[in-house]
Parts: sequence; C-alpha cells; structure tokens
Amino acid sequence: MTITDRLVDLALTEPDDIPERARAVMGLSLIDWMGCAIAGRHEPVAQVVRRLATDEGGAPQAHLAGGGQAPARMAALVNGTVSHALDYDDTHFAHIGHPSVAVVPCALAMAERVGADGAAFQDAALIGAELSVRVGLWLGRGHYQLGFHQTATAGAFGAAAAAGRLMGFNASKMAAVMGLVATRASGLKAQFGTMGKPFNAGIAASNGVEAALLVANGLVPNPSALEDFGATHSGSNIKDAVNHIDSDWVFSDVSHKYHACCHGLHAALEAFGAVEDPHLNVARIAVHTHPRWLSVCNQPDPDTGLGCKFSYRAVLAMAMAGHDTSRLETFSDGLATEPALVGMRDRVEVIGDEQVSETGTRLVLQMNDGSERQVEHDLLTPLPFETRRAKIMAKASALMGEERAARVARHVEEQADPSGLARELAG
Repeated sequence: MTITDRLVDLALTEPDDIPERARAVMGLSLIDWMGCAIAGRHEPVAQVVRRLATDEGGAPQAHLAGGGQAPARMAALVNGTVSHALDYDDTHFAHIGHPSVAVVPCALAMAERVGADGAAFQDAALIGAELSVRVGLWLGRGHYQLGFHQTATAGAFGAAAAAGRLMGFNASKMAAVMGLVATRASGLKAQFGTMGKPFNAGIAASNGVEAALLVANGLVPNPSALEDFGATHSGSNIKDAVNHIDSDWVFSDVSHKYHACCHGLHAALEAFGAVEDPHLNVARIAVHTHPRWLSVCNQPDPDTGLGCKFSYRAVLAMAMAGHDTSRLETFSDGLATEPALVGMRDRVEVIGDEQVSETGTRLVLQMNDGSERQVEHDLLTPLPFETRRAKIMAKASALMGEERAARVARHVEEQADPSGLARELAG
C-alpha cells in the first residue's frame, strides 16, 4: 500500500474504531483552541484578515472569531490565523508543528456549512489532526530544516481530510482531495517572528476547505500527487508515518501550552514551578537544555515582551520574581525593561546539554543558604487526565473568562451542535 492508501484509510476510520482517550485529548485541544482564538481576535494580524473577509463579503456559511460570518473557506483562513496569533496553542513535538490551528478551523467551518452534528465534527477534527501528525512524521526534521513550516504543510493534509470526511467522501474522493491539496500545501519558517507565521495556519485550514469543495464540485486531480509532494519536500520517513497507524493514535501525545511563551521554555518553567517558595530561596539557576533550543528561545537580553517569550533568562527571572508566566499581560514591553527584573536575568545561566532530551530541562539551583538542588521536567511525562483538564480550564478561564470557558467546555464534552461553539467564537 502507498502512503496515500494508508492515509485515506485513516481518514475514513469508523467512529467505533476511534479510541476514547484520543477523543478526550481532542476535547482538551478544542477547549484550548477556542480560548486561543477568542483571546487572539484583537491582535493586529486578526484585524488584517478580518478586514479581508469583510471586504470580500460572500455567503454567510460560517462564523468568524470576533463576529460576523463569511464563506467557509474564508472563515477557515480567518479563524486559523486568529487562533495562532498568540502562539499559545497546542504543539506536537514529533510532528514539529501545531495541529489544532490548521485542522480545527477547517473542521468547524465545514461542519457549519454542511450542518454536521457535534460527534461528526469532533471526529473529523481528531482524525484530521491525527493525519496531519502522521504526515509531519513522514516529512520529518529534514523538511523542517529545509525551511518548511509543518503546521502549514502537513496541516493542510489534515484539514483536507477533516473537510472531506464531513462531506461524506468515499475512498476515491478522499484520495483526490489528498492529491489536490498536495499542490496547495505551503508555508515557510521564514515567516517566523512576523504576522506571516499565524497566517501559515490560516492557509492550511483554508486549503483544506478549498480542496474538498473543488473535489465535491467535480475537479479531478492526480490522486497520487501526495507521493510527489513527499519526493519534493523531503518525505523520507514513511515507516515513522505509518507505524501502528491502525492502532496507535499519536495525536494523543500533543502538548498544551500552560505558559504564554515559546514551548521550548515550558519544561524549565514547569521544573521551576515544582520548587517550594522559589522566588524567596533561589540565588542562581543553571538551565541545562537540549542544544536545539539555543537558537530558538535563548535571547539573552530581550527588550520587548515578544522577545521575552523566547528567552530562558527572561522567563526564569519573571518566575523568580513571582510573575505569572501563564498570563498574556506578563509579557509586556514594560515588564521586559523593568530594571529589577533585567538585573535578575544575570542570575540565570543557560547551558546546551546533549544529555537532556529535546522536550526536557534540568535546573541546577543554588539556594540562598548555600545548598544546591536539582529539578527536572520533561513535557512528554504523562499527566493524569484530570490534571491536564484542570490546567486547560485555568488557562481557558484566563483567556476567555470563567463563564465562557465553562460554556465552551460543556459544548465540547457533551458533543453539542458545533454551531454553539461557532457562536461562542463570534462572541
């Protein structure tokens, strides 16, 4: 079987064959995605893409984050971009990307367009996310190192699968939508640090809607073009992509952000959070992290809130000073230049250490009494489901308010009509 055949089979998975654990994790990601989208609706890039939607007009098929309606393709573009504007959404480290911001906006827009129920919408979102991670594994680090952004490239295939599933595609049409979206999947890491990065997520979501609608309307592409996409985009890890594809749902390993900064900093912050009264007792910190993060989130002396989101020294100084790194407002330009906080950064040393996993961090703490402590954390360490849910709900409440977060959680956990979620998104 080709990789297209395997992915088509995955896209057409029967509901009874979907593990409940995977559904439960997608439920957390849906709550998380809603909070990120609602909180991101006022960001500058959100205003830009909403203006495009307003100027173009069109059939009111799906709701937009922040209000209004637009055609499903435009709604996916807007909501994908808006939900990634804060870069606070879920991450899959093996996939090397953000699954939900590419797939969920597509699935929600299509669910509104076709009138799908809550169970069909959530299954499509989960299967699309799973498929996008599988494609991300296939493309691998070689694709990422070439300069491609897996959130957008692999994400487009997941979005297309979700859209095709909601339209009731059979195997031949699902293969066609995979082949067609192969010629649209795009997104470059060169956009990182600009409005172009969240736009990459919107592109993926929009591409999924477009490909499915065109196939439904009779466009006949090369159904094997996915194979050529791999050949031209460094798709060399087929075994990783299809390993246990019939039994293991790798999306379940997705990581959620509990701090409003680069995910590379989260293991250090979680480790530090396990120290009792750390802001009172810690004199110095040596951060041992995998060397790959040194070029990603090791800005030594950032002078903006955005820069602090990519700085071990800054975020650990914030944590030592007792600032809540889960709150968006913590990462302000004012706090970034506060003299006392800037001075505390000199108490943090960052060390590249090949012995530390890419998802882990080890802190060596020099205490005020002269003693030394070591604490470690790995983001792939399983958390009890209720602990994960409590963290997600705390974050969601901070992003969209406690009452709205509770309503969104009920919608998701009761698999209610997705139009209710869409209306919450529109506000």
